[in-house]
Amino acid sequence: MKLVLFDIDGTLLWTDGAGRRAMEGALHEVFGRGGDPAYRYDGKTDRQITREQMRSAGFDDAFISARIDDTLAAYTRRLDAELERDALASRLCLGVLPLLDAVEAHEHATMGLLTGNIEYGARRKLRAVGVEFTRFTVNAFGSDHEHRQELPAVAQRRAQEVLGMPIDGSQIIIIGDTPSDIHCGRSLGVRAIGVATGRYSVSELAEHNPAAVFATLEDTDAVLAAILGA
Repeated sequence: MKLVLFDIDGTLLWTDGAGRRAMEGALHEVFGRGGDPAYRYDGKTDRQITREQMRSAGFDDAFISARIDDTLAAYTRRLDAELERDALASRLCLGVLPLLDAVEAHEHATMGLLTGNIEYGARRKLRAVGVEFTRFTVNAFGSDHEHRQELPAVAQRRAQEVLGMPIDGSQIIIIGDTPSDIHCGRSLGVRAIGVATGRYSVSELAEHNPAAVFATLEDTDAVLAAILGA
């Protein structure tokens, strides 16, 4: 059995900056400041983004921790508004639906999500592009842990509970568009497949030695072969 975990932003879909705008608005609402405008969100969890941005704004960790939940509540409200303001701005990345169909149909694969989004954000972004959240059986979110490298173990534990069988790290494949996706599960022996539909090129992702790397997910047969061979 392979546990195939997809990142969301830059891998499955783009929301044309809706998530960033929602988070910056939430930070202003709760802390009165928005953080560094040059800060990179990709590869980070929502809780990590909040902490690192507000550290850079001069707040200490205790003050930030006391306000993270309020920040994420404000973020969810603002994310809804951003996605509803321009319903046509969100889009699937190339090749996503045929690949999801292929993985879902394979008898030796279970499909899930591994994303820095809090669970509500993941559900809401998928809904914006017409993908049913229920297609993903085993998931790990940024609301489960602040640090992305902890999420593969969360997914592994949940998979074992759901499937009723042991799942070794070598049976897990993460598909994502950032070096963080490639590295986050290596302590468990997890394999990663990079896809250059985010802000990193094929060559930049290849420098991190994923099991495979693709420009897009359009070649369903090749990507599925890489998943099953990983």
